[in-house]
Amino acid sequence: MTATLFVLAYLCIALYIGIFAFRRERGQAEDYFLAGRAIGPWVFVFSLFGTHMTAFAILGSSGHAFNFGIVTFGLMASSSALIVPLCLLFLGTRLWAIGKKFGHITPVQIFRDRWECGHIGTVIFFLQAALLVPYIIIGVMGGGTALNVISGGAIPFWAGGLLVALVVMSYVFFGGMRGTAWVNSFQTILFLTFGLAAVLIISNGMGGFSAVAEKLLADPKTSPLLSREKYSPLAFFSYTFNPLSAIAFPHIAIFCLTAKKMDQFKKTVIFYPLCILLIWLPCVCLGLFANSATEIPAIAAKLAEKAATARPVVADDVMLRLLAHYAPEWLAGMLGAGIMAAVMASDSQILALSTMFSEDIFTFYGAHEKFGQKAQIATGRLFVVLVTAFAYFTALNAKASIFDLAVQFSFAGFSAMMPLYVAALYWKGSTKWGALAATLWAAACTVGLFFAPRGFTVYGLLPVVPMTLGSALLIWVVSLLTPKPAHRTVSRYFSV
Repeated sequence: MTATLFVLAYLCIALYIGIFAFRRERGQAEDYFLAGRAIGPWVFVFSLFGTHMTAFAILGSSGHAFNFGIVTFGLMASSSALIVPLCLLFLGTRLWAIGKKFGHITPVQIFRDRWECGHIGTVIFFLQAALLVPYIIIGVMGGGTALNVISGGAIPFWAGGLLVALVVMSYVFFGGMRGTAWVNSFQTILFLTFGLAAVLIISNGMGGFSAVAEKLLADPKTSPLLSREKYSPLAFFSYTFNPLSAIAFPHIAIFCLTAKKMDQFKKTVIFYPLCILLIWLPCVCLGLFANSATEIPAIAAKLAEKAATARPVVADDVMLRLLAHYAPEWLAGMLGAGIMAAVMASDSQILALSTMFSEDIFTFYGAHEKFGQKAQIATGRLFVVLVTAFAYFTALNAKASIFDLAVQFSFAGFSAMMPLYVAALYWKGSTKWGALAATLWAAACTVGLFFAPRGFTVYGLLPVVPMTLGSALLIWVVSLLTPKPAHRTVSRYFSV
């Protein structure tokens, strides 16, 4: 249980940081939801990155690499390292400037003001909330899986997921954005410190990096894992659309509003690709190496299932299995705490949903004026509890892998919403009706994906491509045909 104690100690530290942040709260909505728009440069860099890299990047990537190989790094990490910094530079800075000038706290507030729309903003809120829930579920799944494996099965999945959900809910409940940013910064530094160590220790235990790669390459069954042949060129190209979702994620967009100064985005753009390399490369390599770890019973069973069915298997736990088998127990605990740190990044999504509900529903429909600011913050905290509870009970019955759940629903849906941000921030001729058409298109496609067969493509392209292009086309065509907002409104936004 030594490794488990290290992880539990980390959870206690995360909880303490959130409670400490509570002591800095001023009792104002902007302070609770945006940390007073005063997040410093390095906390902003590490927290923004930690907010984006969740259980999907840690356990999901290693599980996907176990099934498909080194191509996983090219599918997500390479494109993200280029596209996400560009989105932050061109859209994140614009969100920051507009939010600071007009006092906006959520993207929907910007849309409502920019396009002079009311209930259309509510439609956008509900779609954003629905698309964000799977990402929160991923965090609970990752926490339950991590604690179950690290403890050697002593902590069952349901108990591990519950413990993580309670810790995250507590420090988000008390600390708000400030507590979440501090914990995310601590989490990111922790995993960046121990991620490379995990690769070196495990690969050494398996005979060395080169030996493992040569063993996989020599076997005809595993040699395709060292190439791109499991993905067609069109499918590989399709994955470049997924990182467009980053800026459309409400927790990323809202976090962009917390920076103290705009020049903080410069550090983020510079360090983001490096951080992606340091997190994704170890995880993908370990997922790939697991294909030669036949001496570990749990991994051997997955390999047998994969060979018998000729289909991918749910393998979100393979990196943790390697860690438990090859690392000394005390070191496995330290590395496990680092993995748990990244897995727990669902905190920012929970806070984002709470912020959106508080501002876009509670305040917009008059409850703030009627009940006051304290009631608004209390409602936001209540929403944190409800969302966490829903995510936990849903995670208990989830059947899909972490990678598939994120790519099929959250990434595709939010990528399809990215044109709304471009239109609102950079196109004077965009209208609320164009935004509504794009939102309904994204919603309809996401519902369709739920019923579509696994591996569904459109002329060889993943659904995210026609979803994103269709959204952009609709907002353009419908905006050309519908009345524009008042000239005064447009002038206000394009004078920023």
